Parts: sequence; C-alpha cells; structure tokens
Amino acid sequence: MKILVATDGSEAALRGVRFAADLAQRLGNSSSITLISVHDDAGLRHAKSVVGSAAVEDHLREQSESEVAAARAFLDSVPVRHDIAIRTGHVSQEIVAFADAGPFDLIVLGSKGRGALADMLIGSVAQRVLASARQPVVIVK
Repeated sequence: MKILVATDGSEAALRGVRFAADLAQRLGNSSSITLISVHDDAGLRHAKSVVGSAAVEDHLREQSESEVAAARAFLDSVPVRHDIAIRTGHVSQEIVAFADAGPFDLIVLGSKGRGALADMLIGSVAQRVLASARQPVVIVK
C-alpha cells in the first residue's frame, strides 16, 4: 500500500505520520509512505518580482525541509520505506494531484482541531482534500 501523508510540521501532522507508520508496518514490506509538504506561493507573487523566483522557491523549500524534519526523523527510526515530496501551489489541490499521480492508495492528514465555526468560515485543507480526493482519506486527531 502506498500512503501519502501531508505534513506541515505540526504536532497534528506528526500524529498522522505515526498513524501511517503503524499502518504500514502492520501491512508489511510492500507498504511505503511519502511525506508531502506543500506551501502556497500565491501570496508571494510580489516577492518573486522583487527578490526573484529562485529566492522565493529556495525559501519555501527550506521551510518545507524544516517542517518535515521531525516526521523524517521518526520514519528513519522505524522499518518503513519512505520518501519526501516538496511542492508549491494551492495546498489541497497539490496534495490531491500528487496523490492521483502517485498513484497512492490512501491519504493521511492530521487534524488541527479548529472549531466548527472557524472551519465553516475559512474551510480547512483536510476538508478540501476529503471532498476532492479519489482515494480514501484518514484524518487523524
């Protein structure tokens, strides 16, 4: 089973990584995990015109690498094949597109635990992935 785990460096995301690792270990050697970190660069268009696209892309890549460090360290300590993908763009769309291209069997996301009113007003990445993914989605609390 190929499992895609979205991570943003939060404790909620790390719980998702732990869940996916446990599941992958139970399923055996044919399972693998890909961590994906996505940063929305839409708000940085002006910065790209000032400092250049390469500088912005380098900054976002460094930020993603920092955010996946704890998840990577955890996966390095368990017997599960894993790799990392770093993307920029609309977060939920990039996760779903990457899952489709994989092809992945399962998407795992951590729940940030925002209140229902906040989610209703601004939505959440987990809700948008859940609504648009073709794969089963597990949201870990």
